[in-house]
Amino acid sequence: MPDQRPNIIFINTDQQRGDCLSCEGHPVLLTPNMDGLAAQGVRFSHFYAGSPSCIAVRRSMLSGQHCQTHGMVGYRGNAEWEAPPTLPGVLRDAGYQTRLIGRSMHQHPPRKRYGFEEMETQCHTGAHDYYEWLEQAGPQDSGGWFGGGVMHNDYTAHPWPLEEHLHHTNWVMQRTLKFLERRDPSCPYFLTIGFIAPHPPLQPPQFYFDRYLRTGVPEPFIGDWAEPPEFGGGGEHVAPQRVNLTGEALLSTRAAYYGLINHVDDQLRRLLNPVKGIGRDLDRDTIVVFTSDHGEMLGDHYLWRKSRAYEGCARVPFIVRAPEQFGLQRTTTVDAPCTHADIMPTLLEMAGVDIPDTVDGRSLLPLMRGERTDWREYVHIEHVPENMGLTDGYEKFIWDPKNGSEQFFDLREDPNECRNLIASDAHAERIALWRSRLIDELRDRPEGLVQDGKLVAGRPWNSVIPGRGNLVE
Repeated sequence: MPDQRPNIIFINTDQQRGDCLSCEGHPVLLTPNMDGLAAQGVRFSHFYAGSPSCIAVRRSMLSGQHCQTHGMVGYRGNAEWEAPPTLPGVLRDAGYQTRLIGRSMHQHPPRKRYGFEEMETQCHTGAHDYYEWLEQAGPQDSGGWFGGGVMHNDYTAHPWPLEEHLHHTNWVMQRTLKFLERRDPSCPYFLTIGFIAPHPPLQPPQFYFDRYLRTGVPEPFIGDWAEPPEFGGGGEHVAPQRVNLTGEALLSTRAAYYGLINHVDDQLRRLLNPVKGIGRDLDRDTIVVFTSDHGEMLGDHYLWRKSRAYEGCARVPFIVRAPEQFGLQRTTTVDAPCTHADIMPTLLEMAGVDIPDTVDGRSLLPLMRGERTDWREYVHIEHVPENMGLTDGYEKFIWDPKNGSEQFFDLREDPNECRNLIASDAHAERIALWRSRLIDELRDRPEGLVQDGKLVAGRPWNSVIPGRGNLVE
């Protein structure tokens, strides 16, 4: 008797903005395969990272917990985690074959599996499977992944210096197809496919770089509140948080970023096509989820990289495609505020597996079916040492715990956050509501961010909330 439970493919890119889908109306970027998943599935337009950097969000992916629950609200590397029940671990215990291929979940130690039975991984540095493979498959003394002279947080760009089949994106897809050829057919599988792109180093294959140099790229969004940094004032100059790029430097950086996404999209066709890929399984027994961990400021408001509550950084794509029996309302867009903690309960419900009590995300299945349901009012976004905010996808309130400054944006009228309305009398009532909501969120935090019913700036605020996180010291 064949196992009737669905296979699950969880695809995640690294640092892909929510507006970087052509089905969202992007003026130049081509993403036909990501769009195809949305056309036959459900796309979420207000999906936010709870703490917009890699480690914190990936812990939410694994555990189904909000960042404020698992405690990681900034970047702290090399921190071993005693995790609660994880998505791959729960599925493994339910009889699934669990496999991770590609970009790691930022585990520490790197080979700690957190519920994956097998892993073939790469992070940006250190000894990983891709680097070992590249040393054998690539030309000697080429410099490998960093041979183009750009590093893993640089804004500088360079075409991939080796043959295209040696690129990490291609390697991930080749290993994915090999797994699908050799998987255990007697049980369902949970396959996590991680791409480092479009995270720097910004080195797409030459074809993709040339495409966006040729077609051109849109200009960054610059708010009336944003001030260009002084020369030398943005930290490490080639991997800055703030820098005012212009001319060819700006064109090249943005072209390379879009090229990396387009390259991933083309490689997805190798997986999703109905001839040699899994296309015929998509309507029979396979769920596909596509998302990213966080976005990239990409020069908006003179900001780069991640870690902030702004749209370019915090909002990411999220798409689910599933067979007809799950009752998804296909080709629809859900605008409810959702986050990575919702992935685990959603997939467990779809797989018919009990959701652990440690999960505080919510299943998205009723939303995807178009069923009326009470839902959260907003998502809490927080990243040390930048800022924190609340948003429902229509309005956003941002507070800086370092100096107490505030911002308020009406995303319906100003989706690119170019007009700070914090001093607007017309919006005073809405601002007061959002401020009170943030006070409620922070009232019981051990840092003392709320005192006498008011937000208090200048308190100690670290990447791990004291008393939370289950870190192995």
